[in-house]
Amino acid sequence: MFDTVLIANRGEIALRILRACRGLGLKTVVAHSEADRDTSYVA
Repeated sequence: MFDTVLIANRGEIALRILRACRGLGLKTVVAHSEADRDTSYVA
């Protein structure tokens, strides 16, 4: 199957996807813009 998920959403949706992936034991990679660089889901 797969073990890494690319998150290309922003804000609350990105956080929900991130939490769900962690709960399933999946790694995540976040694609973000300069405007989002200081957000919690990018960190």
